Amino acid sequence: MKEQCFESALRRDGFAVDRRILPPGTVVPEHAHPFDVRALVLNGEITLTFNGAEHAFREGDIFVMPAGHPHAEAVGEAGVDYLVGRRTANAPPNDESRTP
Repeated sequence: MKEQCFESALRRDGFAVDRRILPPGTVVPEHAHPFDVRALVLNGEITLTFNGAEHAFREGDIFVMPAGHPHAEAVGEAGVDYLVGRRTANAPPNDESRTP
């Protein structure tokens, strides 16, 4: 149920939603995205390094990475499966109450 609520909130806030599964030991060197990221870890573990510190995220944890923020990624020994939302930087959330 948490996954469905998280996905609904992502869509409401203007995020495109995807599911990613990364194999154990995947390492992505420092980089930045041109979009905001909000993700929910479904299984496994991913460690993000930013602002000089490592932050581990496991099942049930949510992480947020603003557009342009440098970070590195390292996947744990069980791999990682996560639901991720991507949104163009500074994009307004969807407002279904607006009329065209």
